[in-house]
Amino acid sequence: MTREEFEVLVADALDRIPPKLAAMMDNVAVFVEDEPDPADPELLGLYEGTPLTERGEWYAGVLPDRIIVYRGPTLRLCEDRDQVVEEVRTTVIHEVAHHFGFDDHELDELGWS
Repeated sequence: MTREEFEVLVADALDRIPPKLAAMMDNVAVFVEDEPDPADPELLGLYEGTPLTERGEWYAGVLPDRIIVYRGPTLRLCEDRDQVVEEVRTTVIHEVAHHFGFDDHELDELGWS
């Protein structure tokens, strides 16, 4: 799967977020990168930033939070295109949930880990 095709899958997954929830996302940018840090080569996605639940008066003039979806590990994990589509969707939801303040334990309980 080309990078462009993968980027379309990420965009499609973002488009599936309910509009009311998507409208609440604030100061966050989503990126596709080929590979994560070599220290964690199987990482599918990453949220870097300050979750909405932790922002206060001090949160102004900061760079956008980042959601990164990693193409390489996702493609290596999945056996076919349908699995890639589902894994990208799960990864995007997982990282967006971190933006809203959910931690990994809560996401695991909800089945989004």
